[in-house]
Amino acid sequence: MSVRLVGLSGSPTARSKTLIAVETAIEHASREHPAVEAEVINVRDHDIRFCDGRDPSLYEGDTRWLIDRMIEADALIVGTPIYRASYTGILKNVFDLIPNDALYGKPVGLVATAGSDHHFLAIEHELKPLLGFFQAHVVPGAVYARNEHFSEGRLVDEGIIESLKRLADAVVDFCERGRVGVGAPVPRIERQSLEDTFRKGG
Repeated sequence: MSVRLVGLSGSPTARSKTLIAVETAIEHASREHPAVEAEVINVRDHDIRFCDGRDPSLYEGDTRWLIDRMIEADALIVGTPIYRASYTGILKNVFDLIPNDALYGKPVGLVATAGSDHHFLAIEHELKPLLGFFQAHVVPGAVYARNEHFSEGRLVDEGIIESLKRLADAVVDFCERGRVGVGAPVPRIERQSLEDTFRKGG
């Protein structure tokens, strides 16, 4: 069984520490698990529209491409720098764009980067509730990397590297064991047409 694994970096900066960390996990998964078909999506590199309330199927270009990638993925590793004690705005926009059932039952590994340990609990208080809304399975072992774990554009801390590898292994293992989503029904929220959105001022 093949596993379509998507690494998603939600940093707005070029060649970010978040992207490096996500790539480290994805590269390990591709190297160690023959069934994995992996790709890394750096959100800042694409022309993603802001969510305007329309049905996800009505977007075009890079926005539609990204929505489709999220839907088609069997599993994800999602990374973000921590800004103002939370995930970034461009990552939030991705989750605003996708259908409510896009991640249902899928395993998701979480990666966060920051300047210090000050916002370590953002993983628990911000990212996990977000994935919980989508009825995704957050895999234990989220990785939190600080600036000091990087040097000259490389991730150099062996402990963080090993943690990222373990996270990638756990995400792939979840898929290969054939686990499926269970729990409350996926939230169903009616989306207005673009014309209705502008007409009603929503």
